[in-house]
Amino acid sequence: MSEKPYRILVINPGSTSTKLGLFEDETLAVEEIRRHAHEDISAFDSVLDQKDMRMGVIQEFLEQNEIDPAHLSAVVGRGGIVEPIDSGVYRINERMLADLTQASSATHASALGGILAAELGRRYNLPAFVVDPVVVDELDQNARLTGLPGMERRCVFHALNQKAVARRCAQQMGLHYDNCRFIVAHMGGGITVGAHRYGRVIDVNDAMGGEGPFSPERSGGLPAEQLIRLCYSGAYTLREMLDKVTRRGGVVAYLGTNDIAKVERLIKEGDDFAALVLESMAYQVGKEIGAMVAVLEGRVDAIILTGGLAKSTRFTGAIKNRVSLIAPIKVFPGEDELRALAEGALRALRGEEDIKVY
Repeated sequence: MSEKPYRILVINPGSTSTKLGLFEDETLAVEEIRRHAHEDISAFDSVLDQKDMRMGVIQEFLEQNEIDPAHLSAVVGRGGIVEPIDSGVYRINERMLADLTQASSATHASALGGILAAELGRRYNLPAFVVDPVVVDELDQNARLTGLPGMERRCVFHALNQKAVARRCAQQMGLHYDNCRFIVAHMGGGITVGAHRYGRVIDVNDAMGGEGPFSPERSGGLPAEQLIRLCYSGAYTLREMLDKVTRRGGVVAYLGTNDIAKVERLIKEGDDFAALVLESMAYQVGKEIGAMVAVLEGRVDAIILTGGLAKSTRFTGAIKNRVSLIAPIKVFPGEDELRALAEGALRALRGEEDIKVY
């Protein structure tokens, strides 16, 4: 191990925030979470158009905290929607960078994690990594077929945080993650619910692809016939339809805000429709958890609720009311992605884990 601590800059862009951290070995020395209002994000036509804005946030973070990039050991970003890959630590190469800038990848803010990390790596001659990108694919073969030949389900989910909190939960229960059967619901700007069986996520909804519960910004699963008719109505372009289901659907479509704290204030002020929207989102999360119980053949060690929405006791309480008889409920509010990214990069720098090639 180096005499001096490894200093790792971590970049985690989400749909509604940019999370930044400076780690010295395992210690989080500095952290900042910059929130982005829906109206600010909506001013950009695409996720890639946000690059300069997000880079400005990073530069401010470095300057305000007097962090000299030349003294960093590495930079690590959240991975985007690239080709399906195994779990692990990847050095960002030109092939990955090219895939991150493709239209199919750039619909999600996670693509900017790798893009921004790569740019900082080039500027300051630093190793640039991604860890457990959203396309980690461990799906069981039964989970892939859709009922329409030529259209298979893809695996896109909050792999990094789901894996991190599942390992932490197993440790707290005195178990090993590889021996557990968990259902993990990551609930943020998007919501994914995964069935974890013995260290592998064998089924999970693709929130970006329109599966699962609606969320603060995503439409979730929609009636196929009505969706097809809307697409062919002539009222919307392809880009507008994609935005409706990935950026402007769900809670923001119903209430004009993606901020659940604001929704809860509306409810306290007597807004019955706001209460219905929040309860319906919790209903759909519980319904998806129930589906994963079937995937795990009814044997579940724990149900884990995590992500930003898990901070809302009203929301998690509504979910618990529906699924608490299935298995113990464990709540991990927020996300552990900054630490998970840093720990992956640290393992790579220390030679404890092989760096994979994309």
